[in-house]
Amino acid sequence: MSKSLLIYPEKCLGCRICEMFCSLSHTDTCNPACSCVNVVKMNLDVHCVPMMCRHCAEPACQTVCPTRAIHRSATTGAVETDSSLCIGCRTCAFACPVGGTAVDSSEGVAIMRCDLCGGEPRCAEVCPYGAVVYAEAD
Repeated sequence: MSKSLLIYPEKCLGCRICEMFCSLSHTDTCNPACSCVNVVKMNLDVHCVPMMCRHCAEPACQTVCPTRAIHRSATTGAVETDSSLCIGCRTCAFACPVGGTAVDSSEGVAIMRCDLCGGEPRCAEVCPYGAVVYAEAD
């Protein structure tokens, strides 16, 4: 079995700690706009859902990429983007059913996607409520 990020929306209180630690670990700044996790508030701010790349078994983003910039990491199993091949067309972002890909406006490429932090996702480590868990998936 392999590990996956498991999301439990019923446990999310919208504290956004996952966003802060994600941006901090990737950009050395505490800026949710630079995070690969986006906590979305639903139902008049009563329910929150951490949204990020789910590293699908058959990623729609990879299927539609015209330059084949999207691949799966052999080490972590994460769906990743080779920024040297990405042309910033955003097709992958439109194809993603969960909004897990965003375009890095400073670079103009779609590289803002969860990379599982090399196999130790910070969002799962710091979530105080267990809304994001990195565990064996069946």
